[in-house]
Amino acid sequence: MLAPERRSRADLVVAAGIAVAVVVALTVVWFRSDARGTTSVTAAEPPPALVTALTVPETLSPIWDSASSATSAPLVVAGAVVTADGGDVVGRDRMSGTELWRYERDLDLCGVTASWEKVVAVYRDDRGCSQATELDGGTGERLAQRSSDADSEVTLKADGTYVASLGDRRLELWRSDLVRTVEYGRVDAPVNPRKQPRSGCTLIDVGSSSSRLSVLERCPGEVADRLTVMNPSPKDNQEPEEYGSSVLAGVDAGVEGARILGVSGETTAVYLPAGPSYGPRIGLFDGTGNAVSEYALTARVGPDPVTSTGSSAVTWWTGSDVVSLGASDLVPRWIFPGALGPGAVMAGNLLVPVESGIAVLDLSTGALLRTIPVARDAAAGPILTTVAGDVVLEQRGDAVVALR
Repeated sequence: MLAPERRSRADLVVAAGIAVAVVVALTVVWFRSDARGTTSVTAAEPPPALVTALTVPETLSPIWDSASSATSAPLVVAGAVVTADGGDVVGRDRMSGTELWRYERDLDLCGVTASWEKVVAVYRDDRGCSQATELDGGTGERLAQRSSDADSEVTLKADGTYVASLGDRRLELWRSDLVRTVEYGRVDAPVNPRKQPRSGCTLIDVGSSSSRLSVLERCPGEVADRLTVMNPSPKDNQEPEEYGSSVLAGVDAGVEGARILGVSGETTAVYLPAGPSYGPRIGLFDGTGNAVSEYALTARVGPDPVTSTGSSAVTWWTGSDVVSLGASDLVPRWIFPGALGPGAVMAGNLLVPVESGIAVLDLSTGALLRTIPVARDAAAGPILTTVAGDVVLEQRGDAVVALR
């Protein structure tokens, strides 16, 4: 029979030391982890699915509002209205504004967008706007996450297939699981520095579809902005696959202000600013970046135009007017003056914010059908509109206002 094992004082001291070391290590990991500064409160079940409105209401009044400085337009995702401010992303009941779920971090948001019935929130750390989190739009459940090098300020754009994160020196394109499909522009410590086609360029704007990624950039030594059209899903995400790239023709030397208005299929629409030799135009480019057609603009264009893209309409707010583009071919259809934003489709009509309220336009012709009176504290645009069933949402500066 074996005698029971006895531990010496030295053994107990060593064991205690190991236990303390483990506790210290776990504490250090906790203090350095993202989880320490994160609070996630999910909904037990998603909200009811939205029912499409069949008519435009005769009247609209505010029913709730919320701060939302990290969104550029109201977000409606899986039946919830999503607002974002500071480090908080909140899913709300569309009728009452009551919180359904909440995700918050002790980091500042760079921006929030929606795609694939999910919310994509990007936070800033010491690497820039580098930490992206994907949330279920209905419940707020945390899904995919990614972290990579990024610029300190980014613009997020979603096309339904991809989400683009655009800084002035670096661009990333993500698919629905937040896996990067394209890395473009500045690359820190590149494995192969020759994989990027150009260096030192300033990225201006981006647009994408399921088959094309279009980028406007200004490169050293070039007289005008350059349009580059790429594969949004190349074999190597660190090696862009260009279909075509050229300096915009017909733009006078030194003239800036070109913007991508939309990408549909293989077609890219670009605003071409006026110069000494030309007036303002909309140019259409094919899948290799070659100019196909141009349309002269009579609308006034301000410094911060905004595009709204839906399944049945692409509308561009120039800063004073709304220009309607064909959803499939991006050809300009009509212009409506005196607008405060690009508007949104409801019951087959376009609702456009104006100083006196919301103009109801015929979607095919732009004809004014009537105006719904809406009082606002400030009448300056842009005001971005989204429709959630029979609720109309407006992004007014850093706040979202719900109307019904």
